Amino acid sequence: MNEQTKNKSVKHWYALYTKPRHEFKAELQLESNGIEHFLPTVIRIRQWSDRKKKVKEALFKSYIFIHANEKERLTALEQNAIVRTIFFDGKPAIIPDWQIDNLKKMLERSTDVAVMDQLKIGTRVKIISGPFKDVEGVVYETVNQEKMLAITIDLLRRSVVVQIPRESLIKKL
Repeated sequence: MNEQTKNKSVKHWYALYTKPRHEFKAELQLESNGIEHFLPTVIRIRQWSDRKKKVKEALFKSYIFIHANEKERLTALEQNAIVRTIFFDGKPAIIPDWQIDNLKKMLERSTDVAVMDQLKIGTRVKIISGPFKDVEGVVYETVNQEKMLAITIDLLRRSVVVQIPRESLIKKL
């Protein structure tokens, strides 16, 4: 196998932009094509005038991630719910595995997460104990001195923020 063929079969994480409110449709379309994907979701309580209801929402509005080779990425772009791949410097932007892994770990351990515009760069850390053990990110202090951990997806310029229990131990990286 030559180098060019080898590079086309290598899988990377890519962020795809979907039509507005089409994240779950995109997920179904990718699934039906056998393309590995990750749609980070959270459960929110929505209030209507007569009732409250738990609703599953996409964590990043209009985004879904795929772990794909070039052929699969192009197949994903043919799906009706997907608009385009996120590009950086004229090339499809590759998201490092560790960023997706950290996001998955955070979502497994907490339902109370929020997405914010990218936060200022602080000290990189790894949680070494507690419910967020092995999650890496950047720690920020809030006004009331509660520790907050931000996991940043640089290409989306967004950070997922979760409150860290005080008993968790943090190690500088």
